[in-house]
Amino acid sequence: MARVSVLGVANPVVVVDGRSGAGKSSLARRLVAAWPGLGRVQLVALDDLYPGWGGLAAGAEYARETVLTPHARGMVGVWQRWDWQSDARAEAHAVDPSLPLVVEGAGVLTPESARLADVTVWVDAPSSSRKHRALDRDGDTYRPHWDGWAAQEEQHLVAHDPVSLASVVVRVP
Repeated sequence: MARVSVLGVANPVVVVDGRSGAGKSSLARRLVAAWPGLGRVQLVALDDLYPGWGGLAAGAEYARETVLTPHARGMVGVWQRWDWQSDARAEAHAVDPSLPLVVEGAGVLTPESARLADVTVWVDAPSSSRKHRALDRDGDTYRPHWDGWAAQEEQHLVAHDPVSLASVVVRVP
């Protein structure tokens, strides 16, 4: 919270990244609930943007193109939710550039997105607790995709080194 408070801007952008089950979504929701200041804070979760189980990189790029870049330019961003059942984009959502914005999801913190954010966060947790939390949360839906998703996360870590781009690192047991 302190990092957001000292910015002194009306519409700061916080990007929260970390591997599956690390606690990104919980942290982002807590951040929005405790936001310093009045008014609404927009929260965009990449779980709503990834185009399927093989789409970590594509979802992060989509977030940069449709949410982060327009917000940085003072323009309304419009993104479409990914409907996992129909395997297609669904209804559209607008992002108001005059309001604060929190974007969270695995793969979102890249050199390009870091330049568009005021605060960058990496959430870290041990592999065993991450897997336990993720599978408890999503169960049999996620279980067959865990290894493939973890491989995409590993590619993201190697390609972008998001930990080095984070202005804040949060460690979760």
